[in-house]
Amino acid sequence: MDQIAKVKSITLWIFIIPFFAINACLILITQFHGLFPNQEDILHFTIPYIDGGASISRTARVFPTYLVFKPAMFLTSYLLIKYWLYNKAIISSLDPENKNINKIVFFGVGSAILLTIHSIFLGIKLDYDIYKLFRRLVILFFIVFEIVAQAYLVFILFKIKNKIEIYINYNFLKLKMLLVSILIVVAIISIPIVTQPGNAFLKHALEWDYFVGVITFYLLTYFMWKKSEF
Repeated sequence: MDQIAKVKSITLWIFIIPFFAINACLILITQFHGLFPNQEDILHFTIPYIDGGASISRTARVFPTYLVFKPAMFLTSYLLIKYWLYNKAIISSLDPENKNINKIVFFGVGSAILLTIHSIFLGIKLDYDIYKLFRRLVILFFIVFEIVAQAYLVFILFKIKNKIEIYINYNFLKLKMLLVSILIVVAIISIPIVTQPGNAFLKHALEWDYFVGVITFYLLTYFMWKKSEF
């Protein structure tokens, strides 16, 4: 199962690269103020995972932090596309009649494309309501596509678990299902919060924690596949 080895080889990077990027941007903008030509861009000490002191885009959209964030997101998008295509190959070889294969590719690759679009437009300021709406919709659909793709994949893996049991650690597959379930529930509960004005600090903390939750799915994937069985 060469495709399984390829999936395992990239999933760790899909977690590490964006996690490093967003936290590097946070450290730069809060600790290395001399690097920022526009002092209005700097932030003072904050732990946004807890206090919601800033959004991810607030830390990543200015110079020089976007020099870290944008390349990292472009690379992550590329790895995500490879990840979903590898999973398609795995499922096709084990369960060729599965009707959900094209769905995980559509939503998975779609989420990667939306992440790229978001990264391209991050930091570009245009005072048009339609542009602001466009950016909000891009990040919203990125989250929706990513969660749907993850849910479909976990569902398929559970459905064919008897065929892949020699390749996986079943406990991590159950953790992936638990994580996806939590992400879905949190997303539904958060709709009234994110759609109403105010609650900026809560929205920011939710954004940071939710993003880490989304990429943790790939960290669990790394541990789920058994290297010794390839």
